[in-house]
Amino acid sequence: MADKTMKIPTIAIVGRPNVGKSTLFNRLARKRIAIVDDIPGVTRDRLYARMEWQGKIYNLIDTGGWIPEGKGELFEELAEQLEIAVQEADVIIFLLDAKEGLVEGDKMIADRLRLIKKPVFYVVNKIDNKQQEKFALEFYQLGVDKLYLISATHNRGISELMEAIAQAVPGVDEEELEKAEELDVPRIAVIGRPNVGKSSLINRLLGEERLLVTSEPGTTRDAVDTEIIHQGRRYIFIDTAGIRRKSRIDQKLERISVLRAVKAIERADIVLLMIDAIEGPTDQDAKLAGLFLRRARAGIVLVNKWDLVKKPDIALKQVEEAVKFRLWHIAFAPVLPISAKTGFGLDAIFPTIDKVWEQFRRRVPTGELNRKLQRILKQTQLPHYRGKPLKVYYATQAQTAPPTFIFFVNYPQAVKEPFKRFLHNRLTKEFNFFGTPLVLEFRERGKKSR
Repeated sequence: MADKTMKIPTIAIVGRPNVGKSTLFNRLARKRIAIVDDIPGVTRDRLYARMEWQGKIYNLIDTGGWIPEGKGELFEELAEQLEIAVQEADVIIFLLDAKEGLVEGDKMIADRLRLIKKPVFYVVNKIDNKQQEKFALEFYQLGVDKLYLISATHNRGISELMEAIAQAVPGVDEEELEKAEELDVPRIAVIGRPNVGKSSLINRLLGEERLLVTSEPGTTRDAVDTEIIHQGRRYIFIDTAGIRRKSRIDQKLERISVLRAVKAIERADIVLLMIDAIEGPTDQDAKLAGLFLRRARAGIVLVNKWDLVKKPDIALKQVEEAVKFRLWHIAFAPVLPISAKTGFGLDAIFPTIDKVWEQFRRRVPTGELNRKLQRILKQTQLPHYRGKPLKVYYATQAQTAPPTFIFFVNYPQAVKEPFKRFLHNRLTKEFNFFGTPLVLEFRERGKKSR
């Protein structure tokens, strides 16, 4: 964990929808994190990233585009998100659109920012060349002394902007931060079908409304990283867009969100698969389980909305049996009944994550592995290849996270899925692995891996 005295300054990017906030966010973060699209309001949550500028580190926030004159639940939520981001920030970038020009919404946001006792940088985006700089003149009507003219897409004017920000609020030295930070931080992806309660869970664990939660299904479209400190330990939670069936993904934005969820799984160590307590595990949940199983991630099944279950004691056994049947391929994953709404069962989440995290990085001594392996092999008929039986000479654990075992054999071609599944299940049982899949590789003795 970073030294508590080492506060990393936070830069928040605010402005109306579609002025280029996500593009600037991606430019500063130097990777594609925010979804960029020409649909107003695509970025609905606050996105967080850590950025580096000339050896100094900042936290970066991209906010949902605020339409001051907008109405309705979503606009109210976006306004609240903006307020929270502004409160968290040490520096604010107010992004304006040169191509659209100064509009009433810009003036309303500027009025709000004048009340804040923090550095505010007025930045006019989409100035792609020197000839277009004249389009920025009207923004001086906002009563500012300095405008920063940039093109987030073409990286124009970014250096001047960041130099000014660094002078106003210096970042944290990168080398000092690396020394101070703890490396032992589990990354947890929260996945599930739309509207199953993923964002509500993280908000409940966090104790604040960081992720946008409304009654509109599919509100979360980006994968959002959220740091949670529980009993002095850091956890990084990755909230993902709800994954629909492929047949229902008929818009580009939905396809991007599914891809983002898959990438979130790839970045994670542990996956929390949330399912609906009333519906029970569905075919789509089974497909989601397959996503993180194929990427060999540890997993926990969270049965949410438990507050709606009429007979909890009886239902738990039924749900566990249903999970075991429908999600048989992730039988290693523990099942926890919870209610993100009421807080029921949430006290079991962090202890379970800690245990699974430990198992995910566990190492088995080679001697013990081979002793138990020989006992396991005597209890089954070994497969054959071209009439000759498989021989397993010895095994060793190649790595952790996930636990990966290499078996040296005479005929790797003889090993098919049923035997691998048998060996996986028996090793899991013999060594009491919990919450983590095992990766099994078979190599011909004396030959390198292909």
